[in-house]
Amino acid sequence: MRAISIGLLGLGTVGSGVVKIVESHQDKLMHQVGCPVIIRKVSVKDLQKERQVKIDSHLLTDNPNEVLEDPEIDVVIEVMGGIEETKSYLLKALRNRKHVVTANKDLMAVHGPELLKEAAANECDLFYEASVAGGIPILRSLVDGLASDRITKMMGIVNGTTNFILTKMSKNGSEYESALKQAQDLGFAEADPTADVSGMDSARKMAILSTLGFSMTIDLDDVQIRGITEISKDDLSYSQKLGYTMKLIGLAARDGEKVEVSVQPALLPESHPLASVNDEYNAVYVYGEAVGETMFYGPGAGSLPTATAVVSDLVGVLKNMRLGVNGRSAVVPQYPKALKGPEDIFAKFFVRLHVKDEVGVLASITSMFSEYGVSFDKILQLPLQPREASEIVLVTHRASMDNFDQIVERLNDYEMVKEIKSIYRVEGEEVI
Repeated sequence: MRAISIGLLGLGTVGSGVVKIVESHQDKLMHQVGCPVIIRKVSVKDLQKERQVKIDSHLLTDNPNEVLEDPEIDVVIEVMGGIEETKSYLLKALRNRKHVVTANKDLMAVHGPELLKEAAANECDLFYEASVAGGIPILRSLVDGLASDRITKMMGIVNGTTNFILTKMSKNGSEYESALKQAQDLGFAEADPTADVSGMDSARKMAILSTLGFSMTIDLDDVQIRGITEISKDDLSYSQKLGYTMKLIGLAARDGEKVEVSVQPALLPESHPLASVNDEYNAVYVYGEAVGETMFYGPGAGSLPTATAVVSDLVGVLKNMRLGVNGRSAVVPQYPKALKGPEDIFAKFFVRLHVKDEVGVLASITSMFSEYGVSFDKILQLPLQPREASEIVLVTHRASMDNFDQIVERLNDYEMVKEIKSIYRVEGEEVI
């Protein structure tokens, strides 16, 4: 079999890792696919830029069309990032009957269905394992390993930057800004960390995961998003006193035919496996009706871990080429979109209140919750300075989001409540 030629769009951190793996693992690739794999052309923005990997300068071009239109290139690997311009490049590649491997979560979350449809129309593969959790093979596990099961819930830490920040805040007592700067200094956070700390990065990944896991087209706008910028050291301290660990959790849950997808800071019992996932690591907890509970853990970013996922997708493309089955792996979502409303979502909630330090306030608040059928699992009450105020920290039993939202409105209007300091969901506990 002739050598397979690949072209790269981008030669940054991940692209450099791909080049290293392809060049150093030729014997492994030859064994897997039965032929040599060569890098024919690499599109970059700046031809003079110093590279993280040694590469023949004759392979470099600043014209993407030299990759997209080269008839000798079989597979295009996209690791340049971006959305609209990159989408146009990949559509062009697919229409030129080139298979595509991408690590671009932003692109796949926004335009994934359109690109997959174009790939199928042109009998091309479009693989994107590296778009969700770096080196963790979660997409392949959902599509292949758990293909016969019915997934009911996926819950995970899918952003290394925010997990690093929360780890330093909870374990070391760091302030948010200090932990963020440390993450930036170590290369775990971008100079502009907005996509990470706002939860948007995690939301894009959860849209991709839930679309595959539930066989239902979930758009980015369907994901409820809340980031970590408002989390205080007091929130983390009280969480720990009550036996919880705070994590930015991506959650996708299905009950019957309806689903909910969200990204938000949530409290996990310290005994839960996700609670021990620290620093820049990622993990995804998957619940299946047949398999039960499984967890996928590993580095969520970095040059070689992410490049490993990219090259694994490349091997999948090459095996399909050898079998003559390219373009047949994409499965059209089986179910129409059906999202849960507030009345369909049930959870436990952590609530921290500053109230007037007067007799009967806690009793009145308890009565207010009980009117909606909501009771308390845990309660802390502590004095504040000045003494005319006190702090109440409570964790509810399970309640509907609809009822809880009404309670929050009542608390906001209650004259004895000076301020609702924070509210978080509690996940990972047995149903009570």
